[in-house]
Amino acid sequence: MSVSISDTSRGSLMTAGPLLMLLGMVMFALNDAMGKWLVSSYGLGQVVLLRSLAALVILVPMVWHSGLQNLRTVERPWMQLARVVFSTAEVFCFYYAVAYLPLADVMTYWLAAPIYVAASSPFLLGEKVGWRRWTAIAVGFVGVIITLEPSSAMFTMPAIISIVGSAAFAFMLTSGRFLRGTPDSTLVFFQAGGAAIAGLAFAPTDWAPIASSADLLLLGLLGIVAMAAHMLVNRALKVSDAATVAPLQYTLLLWAVVFGWLFFGDVPRLTMMVGAGLIVASGLFIFIREQTLKKRDRVLPAVPE
Repeated sequence: MSVSISDTSRGSLMTAGPLLMLLGMVMFALNDAMGKWLVSSYGLGQVVLLRSLAALVILVPMVWHSGLQNLRTVERPWMQLARVVFSTAEVFCFYYAVAYLPLADVMTYWLAAPIYVAASSPFLLGEKVGWRRWTAIAVGFVGVIITLEPSSAMFTMPAIISIVGSAAFAFMLTSGRFLRGTPDSTLVFFQAGGAAIAGLAFAPTDWAPIASSADLLLLGLLGIVAMAAHMLVNRALKVSDAATVAPLQYTLLLWAVVFGWLFFGDVPRLTMMVGAGLIVASGLFIFIREQTLKKRDRVLPAVPE
């Protein structure tokens, strides 16, 4: 039985997609581990500023190549501004949280973002959500509460900032649905630019002298590794269907546990593992259910749930 070149190429691309997504998750986890290391020695505004400037070094040529008109004529300017505000808040909240909490704990909160998106979609996007997905959303919120360990510790500043940051991340994801016509490079350019401006505003208040060339290299790599991770994930979504590669984002939690243990000696708490399990299960169910409904809607009228 002969196999055409096109079939072979298609099969190679479908294999490449999951590999690119898995590598992207490793890069994100590595970026987060470096960020946690750096904010223990340098100011939050300083880290965000240098990270964003490093990312812009890569982004400027990309935006220039795609055409400056993408920056001058943007769709929904106010939504673009809201997305920049949410993404900037998310970055500051994340690096604040990892300075005080184990890496795996913080990633657990951030992986709950798709649950927040699903919960807010009926109100912000006008989407219909039925009882199955509402049940999954409720399970996901229970997972968040278990991870928080209901007690007075729930109201510590790092825990509160983690919830605020993951919610900001969720709203950033939601705003992206309104901006599908904007090129990825333009969206990320605005995102990095907003973080750089905010970092520049806060950096003078907590600037610390850079102790070594190795630290300077890490501060630059922080932005470059994040950009590489974004490009790997975007490429994975282009060469493979979302149903194949999107669930692989949850491998990020595995790497957060591994890097947290290797670099910081963090041992995962039982409550974190249980809460993370509920969050991952909830997120996967919501994603699979949405994919099922999309397939059904191609041949049948839209059905709630």
